[in-house]
Parts: sequence; structure tokens; C-alpha cells
Amino acid sequence: MIIDRLLGLTEGVPYINNVYVQSLLILIIMGFLGAITLWIFGKYLQKWAEKTKTKVDDLIFENIKNPLFYFILALGLKLAILNLGINGIVNKLVNSLMAIVFVLIISKTADVIIDVWGETIAKKTKSNLDDVLLPLFHKIVKVVFIIIGILWILRIWEINITPYLAGAGILGIVLGFSLQDSLKNVFGGISILVDKNFKVGDPIRLESGDLGVVQDIGLRSTKIKTYNAEILFVPNGQLANMKIRNYVEPNTRVRKIVEFGVIYGADIGRVKTVVLAALKKIQDIYDDPYMDVIFVKMGDSSLEFQARFWVDWDDAYSKWLEATEKIYQTLVKEGIEIAFPTRTIHLKKD
Repeated sequence: MIIDRLLGLTEGVPYINNVYVQSLLILIIMGFLGAITLWIFGKYLQKWAEKTKTKVDDLIFENIKNPLFYFILALGLKLAILNLGINGIVNKLVNSLMAIVFVLIISKTADVIIDVWGETIAKKTKSNLDDVLLPLFHKIVKVVFIIIGILWILRIWEINITPYLAGAGILGIVLGFSLQDSLKNVFGGISILVDKNFKVGDPIRLESGDLGVVQDIGLRSTKIKTYNAEILFVPNGQLANMKIRNYVEPNTRVRKIVEFGVIYGADIGRVKTVVLAALKKIQDIYDDPYMDVIFVKMGDSSLEFQARFWVDWDDAYSKWLEATEKIYQTLVKEGIEIAFPTRTIHLKKD
């Protein structure tokens, strides 16, 4: 008898030897253990969890204490039934109830882990992808554990699940092919968030040549606003496999180049000196890692130069325009002629 092992009270107590009394005692004892478990959670475990740095234990204790209480009650009911020697449908019903409660405990724990992970991700990104992704993960976990629970219960009731698994496999293949593009975009969005190649607010250039600022990273597509005030919606599946230039990583400084040409015969050293001095007078451009003026090549109609400097991305275009104007004014002021395309035509008279 199970009650003999639990209490050892059967000898000399006639009422205890009654199996019905024993089963009732088992239910009472397990109910008492369940109540003690709830008391321990509320009195000690949850208070201890409040003192820790993480919220994981707080949420886990809060979510599993009630399912654990019902699991203990179900276990008591099973022990009572076994003590009565009852098998068949009643025993299977109790086993099914225990399976449901156990799966519920594991599911609650998984939900807590997903919530904590989502909170951590949300702190690192301004994107609302986590707002869309977390409910999706919750639904996936719920469906997975429902399937596990159903399969477990079918096994308890000794139902052959092999044909059902084969059918589910075929259905999964069909759904996989039909939802291939959608799933590709969803997982592309996840990889974008995890890799952190860019975030909301970053100016990027796509492999196609489109340039704009990331407005939003959604579940299936990313929204980019171009500098012509146009909105591009790019599927995440394509974006995850695309070469992307991020203009603010690893920092916000970018190099700008102003190309210009002077006539043949100009003093190359003097051109470099006067143009570099002019660049240094412009505010908010940097010589880190360098600022220089280089002689590039001898062109068809001019000696070609490049003025190179660094600016913050937000000022890149305006400073490039300002530098271009400054270089032109400096060359004119210093009497250095700016080249323009010329052709010399020789007329041959017969």
C-alpha cells in the first residue's frame, strides 16, 4: 500500500487499513503539500527573487506557482487511484491531466524567457521588430507545446500516432513551399536585428544604388526614406543577402572629395598649398585621419587634383558644396587658371 510507505500508520489502526481512508489521506496530504508549496513561494522564494538583479526568477516563480500547485493535486489524485487499484479510463484521465499541467508549467517558463529576451533586445534597438516578433514567438511556443501535449495524451491513451505524424510531415512540406517567401522575409528580419548591421535612423546605400535613411524594420520588410522624400519598402529576405553601405558605422565621419583641374604649366606645389590652406579655414571639417590635396593625373586638358577631407555625415553634402565654392574662389584669387576642355584644330591647306 502506498499509504504504508508515506506514513507507516497502518499497524494497529484499523481505520487506516481501509483503502478508501488511505486514498482520502493521500489527497489530504498532497493538498497540504500543495498549500505549503504556495506558502513557500509567497513567503520565501518570491521575496528572495526580488533581491536578485534579474527579473527572470521573479517572473518564473510568479507564473509556475499555481500550475505547480495543481500538478501536486493531480499527483495526489493519481496516487489515490493507484492505492485503490483503479486502472483503465480513470487512470488515463488522471495521467492526461498531469501531462497537461506539466506542459503548462514548461510553457509558462518558456514565455518568461521570451519576454526577458525581448526586453533585452528592445533596449538595444529603436526598431519595433521586437514588438511584432515577441507575439510571434509566443504563438510559436504555444503551438509547439500544444502539439507536444496532444502527442503525449495520445500516447497515454495508447493511440498510434504514426499515421498522424506522416500526415503532419506532408502538410508541413506543402506549407513550407507555399510560405517560403514569407518565412524567408521573417527570418531575414530576425537576422537583421541580431547582426545589427544597421538600425533605425542610419543612412545606408543599398547594393542597387538607392540611398536613404532607415525608417522602420518590420517583420517582413524594411522601410527606407530616400533623400527625394520617397519611401522604399525592401523585403527583409533580399535585404539580408544584400551588400549594404552604412555611413554611420563604425562612426559618423565620412570622407568627401572635391575634384578640380588647372591648366598645364601651373605650379603643382603652389596649387596644393593654397587649396589646403583654404580647406583648413572651413568650420566643421576634420583632418583626422587626414586632410590633403593630391595631384592625381595629367588629363587631356588639365592637371587633375583631388581635395580630400572628413566631415560628419549630417553635414557631408553642405560641406562638400562649401568646399567646392571655397576652392574655386581661392584659385581665382591666387591667379591660378582653372582648366576647361579645349581642342587645338590644325587646318591643312592643299
